[in-house]
Amino acid sequence: MKRHAIYFALALAGAAFTTHAAPFPATPSAAIPVSQYITQVNGDKSITFRLFAPDAKRVSVVTGATPDTFVSHDMTKDEQGIWTWKSETMTPNLYEYYFDVDGFRSVDTGSRYQKPQRQVNTSLILVPGSILDDRAVAHGELRTLTYHSKALNSERRAYVWTPPGYTGSGEPLPVLYFYHGFGDSGLSAIDQGRIPQIMDNLLAEGKIKPMLVVVPDTETDIPEAVAENFPPQERRKTFYPLNAKAADKELMNDIIPLIDERFNVRKDADGRALAGLSQGGYQALVSGMNHLESFGWLATFSGVTTTTVPDAGVEAQLNQPQAINKQLRNFTVVVGEKDVVTGKDIAGLKAELEKQKINFDYHEYPGLNHEMDVWRPAYAEFVQKLFK
Repeated sequence: MKRHAIYFALALAGAAFTTHAAPFPATPSAAIPVSQYITQVNGDKSITFRLFAPDAKRVSVVTGATPDTFVSHDMTKDEQGIWTWKSETMTPNLYEYYFDVDGFRSVDTGSRYQKPQRQVNTSLILVPGSILDDRAVAHGELRTLTYHSKALNSERRAYVWTPPGYTGSGEPLPVLYFYHGFGDSGLSAIDQGRIPQIMDNLLAEGKIKPMLVVVPDTETDIPEAVAENFPPQERRKTFYPLNAKAADKELMNDIIPLIDERFNVRKDADGRALAGLSQGGYQALVSGMNHLESFGWLATFSGVTTTTVPDAGVEAQLNQPQAINKQLRNFTVVVGEKDVVTGKDIAGLKAELEKQKINFDYHEYPGLNHEMDVWRPAYAEFVQKLFK
């Protein structure tokens, strides 16, 4: 009897759950080709944005990469429940966008190209015709390394691009270590930064030397420095310094030794470059200056600097201009003209470098803010200087 009572109680619970279950979302008609309700690039390089949302009252597509360039475009709904808006002809590039569905920010659920973020809220679409394309050239290989970081006591992942035909034999190759920005993942440099495509295409044109590119995760996620635990206004005060010290230990004690062991690479300073964008630019500055003897090439693209996030090691090294000028074959500093995130940081660093008479290349991108339209060209320009 007890067993029957239990079964009866479970059946009642299941019935109650079923009774109060919410309805499933609508799905497109099986008679409609998928191409008719997903976003696509047209033959004239315009973009038709589409979203299937039959119960939505208002849908718009928001284009632009930064808040100052966001534009919201109202979409129209057809009888099938498909919302549509068509752009003008676009310049070849990789664009960011998202949908506003009745006030809710949504990625494009019909696209497999999402911005690689820790909290994904933006989609990507490529209009072909630039260095960002997969061209019919010899392609390098993208490898994923999963390893145990002794410095962080955790399992970690890094991405390694090796040039076409790399076998590990022959002359050791130089290495560029590249750090991504805040809120993104290592795949941001791969999928949105388009490092594999840029490297393939520049190498095919004979504009760069063969090299390895290593992309670690800028965020260490140590217990005391988990990015999501800090209010935005507190990041510079507490999060960035804590994370940078941890990432520096990981780079010097785990990542570089791992690359030296797994790949046939140069181990001299002239054979190592270090660069990064935004928060990754701060990481490059911290590790590059604290371990100046380990690198021959350094770059910060719109990076946070010691102007707002002090680091005693960086500040001490900047007071030794002769050592920096002797060690670094190139020191590149880049920023967008209208950068409201790290414009103050870069301006402070630039002033300090000029004051100390430290050699550096400076490039300010007109009309641009804190965005990939600065960082992708800056990356392409920087790698053409390396190891020559």
